[in-house]
Amino acid sequence: MKFRPLHDRVVIRRVEFEEKTTGGIIIPDTAKEKPMEGEVVAAGPGARNEEGKIQPLEVKAGDRVLFGKWSGTEVKLDGEELIIMKESDIMGVIA
Repeated sequence: MKFRPLHDRVVIRRVEFEEKTTGGIIIPDTAKEKPMEGEVVAAGPGARNEEGKIQPLEVKAGDRVLFGKWSGTEVKLDGEELIIMKESDIMGVIA
């Protein structure tokens, strides 16, 4: 992928979960909710602070993150569905 996000934006790939619950019930595609967990594919250099200096992002490519249900903008790059969002929309990094 040849895409570099600007400022404090990150590109995230959603993590797909099992289609079966722990009880063995298979969930159809129409009843599934989109996962709120993903992997950072690319991150921008950071936002500028009041002094004009770049404040680097806390997340980096490869981090597994949790984000809000309605966060970001869904885009399709190279046939893959990704989400572009600001770092402030990310709730935390999963260790």
